[in-house]
Amino acid sequence: MIQVTIIGSGNVARHLIKAFSEKAEIELVQVFSRKPHAVANIVNTTQIISEYNQLQPVDLIIIAVSDDAIATVSNQIPFQNQLVVHTSGSVNIDTLNARNRKGVFYPLQTFSKSKTVDFKIIPICLEAQNESDYKTLETVAESISNVIYPVNSEQRKALHVAAVFVSNFVNHLYQMGNEICIENHLSFDILKPLIQETAHKILTLSPKEAQTGPAKRNDTQTINAHLSFLKEENQKEIYKLLTKSIIDHGKKL
Repeated sequence: MIQVTIIGSGNVARHLIKAFSEKAEIELVQVFSRKPHAVANIVNTTQIISEYNQLQPVDLIIIAVSDDAIATVSNQIPFQNQLVVHTSGSVNIDTLNARNRKGVFYPLQTFSKSKTVDFKIIPICLEAQNESDYKTLETVAESISNVIYPVNSEQRKALHVAAVFVSNFVNHLYQMGNEICIENHLSFDILKPLIQETAHKILTLSPKEAQTGPAKRNDTQTINAHLSFLKEENQKEIYKLLTKSIIDHGKKL
């Protein structure tokens, strides 16, 4: 059994706490939170601590906090030669304090507090400084996921940027589409089958093969009609930028 402590109480931390708590091969020893009430409903209160000097030595400490807090938290861990990892997609492994052995345990998924996820299908990207520590991280990852990748810090940064494009930016476009529907007294639900089919296609087709629409066809009449229809300047500029990008990509192929 591998002993694990989690530092943090945000979305990633909460989902990891729930996932590890259900696994017999993982002993969740402690959860560090400055706001104990934030995790009191998902872990035994006897496991919750709020001071660094209360930390116990374990096989693995997972720092699941905001990117800008990782270095500060890492510096506060009162151990040496302990395996300490963070869960960030964009922070270099070297940000962690050199007193301890470093690693990264990055679950590549969007996490919301109120939405349950199936960890078995979530890719977990791992990085460690030696083979022994990597094996420990791999064992922990395999206890909750079927999809494990060895990824270095530069590759992980690329993945994180790509993830922003395919998730955060796409969701913002959903928001814009919803606003257009509301302004014209339409239900966003009408678009949901289209959203589902677009997402489903990418499971079997490449993005290039799945691309459709007026920009793909270089249908200038429809494009100009859409631009005339849009009144909000930000929506219009994003439409122009994405249309140009799709057309330019077509020229490269």
